[in-house]
Amino acid sequence: MSTDATTPERVWATMQRGNERFIAGEPKHPRQDVETRAELAHLQTPRAALFGCSDSRLAAEIIFDLGLGDLFVVRNAGQVISDSVIGSLEYAVEVLGVALIVVLGHDECGAVRAAIDSQLPDAAPLPGHIRSLVEQIIPAIAKVPAERDESGALLSSPDAGEVGRTHLRDTVGQLLQSSEIITAAVADGRLAVVGANYRLAEGRAVADVVIGEI
Repeated sequence: MSTDATTPERVWATMQRGNERFIAGEPKHPRQDVETRAELAHLQTPRAALFGCSDSRLAAEIIFDLGLGDLFVVRNAGQVISDSVIGSLEYAVEVLGVALIVVLGHDECGAVRAAIDSQLPDAAPLPGHIRSLVEQIIPAIAKVPAERDESGALLSSPDAGEVGRTHLRDTVGQLLQSSEIITAAVADGRLAVVGANYRLAEGRAVADVVIGEI
């Protein structure tokens, strides 16, 4: 990512160009050399932060054909909001001065599927801390049409893709509601937030919701 890519619009354009190279199978693999590694040993100046799902198929720098020092990356299963996520993204904005936060969801998400399955009749309890993570995706399920009984309990599975997209929008909303630092940076015009969905088979990251100017 070039050093002059300092506005949200330029940063997002750079990421889109990299994603197009990845889709076409023509990545440049920039800034992955020994010299760049040495230059970054004592200083980082990323232009964007990415909060995404931990899914092994969502390797952020590969998807956007970026290199060392380009992205400040935060990931967990299902890209669910937590204090550590918010604190990390606030650090990226306030200390590192990133111009863009990308919240990246994807199709065929295991966490979304687990959330849906947990609400079906006779679902087995989720083990360990998986339950507390998946519970944050459940509110999105209630917003997606599905067959339900009189109490509102699911009788059939809603469309997982639509649940994932709804959860992505909810996550962006939660991030802004939870962080005065991020909200103020957006209001000042020095930061934008893009909620994007990644299509696994195609390799394309598609913007779904944009907060700020890009």
